[in-house]
Order: sequence, then C-alpha cells, then structure tokens
Amino acid sequence: MLTLALAGKPNCGKSTFFKAATMAHAEIANYPFTTINPNFGVAYVRTKCACTELKVKCSHCVDGNRFVSVNLIDVAGLVPDAHKGKGLGNQFLDALRQADAILHIIDASGGTDSEGNPVGVGNHDPAEDVKFLGYEMTMWVHGILGKHWSHILRQSQGKGNAIQMSIAETFTGLGITYEDVRDIELDLKVDLVHATMDDLIPFCAEIVKISKPMLVVGNKFDEAPEALRAKLAEAKVAFASAASELALRNAAAAKVIRYLPGDAEFSVAEGVTLSAPQKAGLTKIAEVMKQCKGTGVQQAINRAVFELLDMIVVYPVEDENHYCNKQGDVLPDAFLMRKGSTPHDLAFQVHTEIGKGFLYAVDAKTKMRIKENHELKNGDVIKIVSAAK
Repeated sequence: MLTLALAGKPNCGKSTFFKAATMAHAEIANYPFTTINPNFGVAYVRTKCACTELKVKCSHCVDGNRFVSVNLIDVAGLVPDAHKGKGLGNQFLDALRQADAILHIIDASGGTDSEGNPVGVGNHDPAEDVKFLGYEMTMWVHGILGKHWSHILRQSQGKGNAIQMSIAETFTGLGITYEDVRDIELDLKVDLVHATMDDLIPFCAEIVKISKPMLVVGNKFDEAPEALRAKLAEAKVAFASAASELALRNAAAAKVIRYLPGDAEFSVAEGVTLSAPQKAGLTKIAEVMKQCKGTGVQQAINRAVFELLDMIVVYPVEDENHYCNKQGDVLPDAFLMRKGSTPHDLAFQVHTEIGKGFLYAVDAKTKMRIKENHELKNGDVIKIVSAAK
C-alpha cells in the first residue's frame, strides 16, 4: 500500500493532522518532541467512484465518493542540524525511508520558532521553515554517500558507468535507479569521477527530489496573520487547519453533523440541537472552510497521491457485464496505480500468480479486449483473464 509521511519541526501540528486524517490515537501537546516514536495509521484518498458513471449500486462508496486507503506515518519532529544527530534527527530521517511522498507540515501561524518552541503568533517567519526539511534530507543523503564514497571510487576504478551503478546500488532503498543517477549527472553537468564531496551536495538534493517528492502544507493557516498567509501563498504552500478537520470528524462520528472528509462545507444533522459552545465552534470552522474550500487536510492527501505521485484509481472486476466479483459484489476493489500502468501491471497488483498467468484484459466499460501494454486511465474498470486459477 502507498505510504505518505508527515514531517516537519516539532509542535507544528503534525500529530493533530495525523489524528484528523486517520482518527488513530496520537498524543497532542503544546511542546516540542511530543512524538518520539513514529505513529502509524491508515488515511484515505477521495475520488469519484466509478459506480456514478456506470449507474450501478455500489456498497463501497459514500454518496458516490470512493475512499482508497494509504498508509500514513507521523514521524518525530525535525530540528536544524538533524542530519548531524541533533534532536531526534537520525531516528526521524530513517523513518522516512519507507515513505513514497512527504507532506511537510509547517506552522503557518508563525507561533513556533525553528525548534518548535512557542513564541507567540506571528513572531517567527514560517517561510524559513519551507526549505529546511529539503536541506536536512539532502545532507542526510550526502552523509550516506560520503560514508560509501571512497569505496565507490575504489570499486569503480575511475569508470563513470561503474560509479553511476554503485551510487544507484547505495540508494536502492530510496528507489533510485542507474538511469536516475545518469540523468542527474547529465542535468547538473557534474563529473562524478573527479567530484569533491561539496560538488555532490546539489547531486544529493536531486536524489531527494526524485525519491521523496514533497508537498508543503501550512497548518494553522486560520491563525496566521494576513501578511504571513500572503507570503506562503506566493510560495505555493497548501493551507490546512488540522484542528478544524479533527473537530469535524469527531462531530460527524457523534452524528452531530453531516460531513465527509474533503467536503467544502458541513451541515447540522437533522433533529440535532446545538449547544451555544457547539454552535460557536462550528460557526468558526465554517468561516475557516470558506477561505480554504474545506479544511485542507483531505485536499493535501489527495494532492500528494494524485499530483506528486501521479496516481490513478483502477477497479478490477471478474464479471465485466455486472462490474462485480464472483460473489456479485459490485466494484469490490479500487487500486491506486501509477499513471502509465498497464493491465499486466494491474494483474500483478491483484495477485502475483494472476500476473504470471496473464492472458489478456477486458475494458468493462466498452466490453472490448485490450492489450497487455494498453495504458490504463483513471476510473477504468478492468477484467483480467489469467491462466492462474
């Protein structure tokens, strides 16, 4: 399953964001390093279910909205010089290895300093926090490369291709390929054979960009002074209010309101009479949502999956006429796949044996047979025909 990580300095609201997105328990407090060990949970991306286009009844969506699960990790807070081991740096950086993409949570209100200590709203420039995660990760990668550099040079015997291969092998765990290393070398016009360690810092920055795409999310935007908000908007920062999202999800779970994660607004449930504090709290949240067309939490998760990672949603079925499995369950599964994936890729995702025995596929919408190298589209409903039982 796809894995997203929440990263950022301490006390920026990561744990609130995590709890709001997963409804899993996470300790939340107004001091640095509340989170020491990573929290693991399941969040969801929201997409329009294929049942709405097919006009069939489906029990796996809510009002035509399909929620597809992804792993979410809330890791320990990062402080400047984490790559040197400051704070919980090494532990934090190691926890990011398994992430496919990162949501970099910053405190848009400017209420915490670079190490996460409360300083009062507007007294720290959150724009300073935007670049520092990328820098820390770059220097972390640079440190790993530095440890192996003499061995890489010795093993390659001054041959460029051998150096590229050795670097790729060093970062296999980050998903870096030989082609990635070759392309970075060409783009940066760096000579790996004669490069110094300082020459390799921009090289490592590119490795981070490829292996860990990142979306900056300005949390607590509703508390941010207008000047800070405008500055972050200019830097293309996504805004969110995790506290508002958490309150809405708790209210929806208590059946006080009707709300789906990602909705631009909510409504009070029929027959519910709100207390004065409830009414005041919900009114304030409604104002926040008007500014952001929602709380921003679900929107950030969707952007990470569909924009950063370029994923699509595909529905495998066994009966192309009724869009169901053998038990008659309509659209029982929804898989996240990279754009450019093929029916053969889908077969392997369903089951390794199904992939090995792949014969052909059928587009359930058109009832046409499609080739194994056909490029799948978002919302496709596909029947896989395989020799595997």
